[in-house]
Amino acid sequence: MSRYVTRERVHIDRIATAWAIRRFVDAEATFAFVERERDPDSLHGIAFDMRGAELSHRDGKITFEVLLARYALDGADLARMARIVRAVDLGEPDDATPEAAGVRAVFDGIRDGLPSDDLRLAAGFAICDALSAYCRER
Repeated sequence: MSRYVTRERVHIDRIATAWAIRRFVDAEATFAFVERERDPDSLHGIAFDMRGAELSHRDGKITFEVLLARYALDGADLARMARIVRAVDLGEPDDATPEAAGVRAVFDGIRDGLPSDDLRLAAGFAICDALSAYCRER
């Protein structure tokens, strides 16, 4: 069981990354949330989606894509899900990924409507499970 640390007020890239960690990398993973300005080297855990973290935006990829590549998690369903997560995270035009507008609205609601990051992760994991199933069927 590993402890993963990311910035507070999680949104789609951090939620999808945490979801993939729990589903494919470490089923017992725990998550902690810190202020944006924290130095990843000062944290007790594996930092992700933070400035200076190894698991973060890199080489034009969002954190979710970096994690998928690092652990060789592939398949058409995860690739499609990554395109949607990327479009929402980077604010890409919705015509490139038509699902992005609805997914963005749901994740904005999770971020803005729930009072803690633990609750945001729980709700986000359920949405990621549904999004993964949707992508598997396409």
